[in-house]
Amino acid sequence: MNLGLSAVYGLMQKFSRMAVVATIVSFALLSLLGIHISISIQISIALLALLLGVPHGAVDHLISISTSSKVRFAIFILLYILLALMAGYAIARWNLLGFQLVLLMSSLHFGFGDAAFEGEWRATLGLSRHGFLLECIYALPAGALPVILPLTDSRSVSALNRIHRSLNGWAGSLQSGLRVGTILLALLAIVVLFIAKNRGAALDLALLLLLSLIAPPLITFAIYFGCWHAARHTARLVPKLPKALTSATDGESARAIWAAVWPGLYAVVGTIVVGVVLMVALPDRFGSGMLWATLVVVWALTVPHMVATARFDVKAL
Repeated sequence: MNLGLSAVYGLMQKFSRMAVVATIVSFALLSLLGIHISISIQISIALLALLLGVPHGAVDHLISISTSSKVRFAIFILLYILLALMAGYAIARWNLLGFQLVLLMSSLHFGFGDAAFEGEWRATLGLSRHGFLLECIYALPAGALPVILPLTDSRSVSALNRIHRSLNGWAGSLQSGLRVGTILLALLAIVVLFIAKNRGAALDLALLLLLSLIAPPLITFAIYFGCWHAARHTARLVPKLPKALTSATDGESARAIWAAVWPGLYAVVGTIVVGVVLMVALPDRFGSGMLWATLVVVWALTVPHMVATARFDVKAL
């Protein structure tokens, strides 16, 4: 049991929920008032939120392998970079197929990562973890809601065209079925989790469902990625980083979180630089805008990030 560390998890859960609630309320009010947010403003908000989520995946080299062995550490970095480059090339070269594969992987990564967050939080309180079946019931819709629903929303057409034309119609004839199936899966999971007295997980799914139905598609994914998944993953980094863990144990939650964010800030600058370079050097592939270039970089980094964090997720589950 570590109450200081538990407070960090609680703080990031509260932050993620507040960010989603604020987004839901804001866009619900805008809709009632008949105010439409232009796609350019949506892209700007989405770009900012995406960059906010970048640092959480930029410290894998600090938590995945010991730095005591310089050779093993160098090999890990090299393989990590090569995998990211291969993923980035595949997405840029085969836009639609790469996009579809990343969506599938991201959905599973998001869902089970968020389920692992709760499992680790319960462990800090000395509580037993939920059964794997119950965690799957939460994880599958938790990952699908912020990914599948926004991209099967009719409002996503203009956004996808603006990002990259090849992405429009990505689901083909399955679009309607994917959308309905995701909503039904989420509703069923909410009921099961509520009956199982896991009301926190049920509330999370309800919030993600409302976010996906009310907010514009681009905003939905960006807010989820930057303010929900990244925030909760950052809490999971704290016990793996000595300085952050010390601050958490001493009851300094804000300092602990900053200690987990600071080492990954370089990736924000790197993402912006690489995105601009791609737009300038390869205008035929990235001339559609900074958001597409940024998304390709983020997705490319997400592939090795998912591989690096998979063993932590399995252990937490």
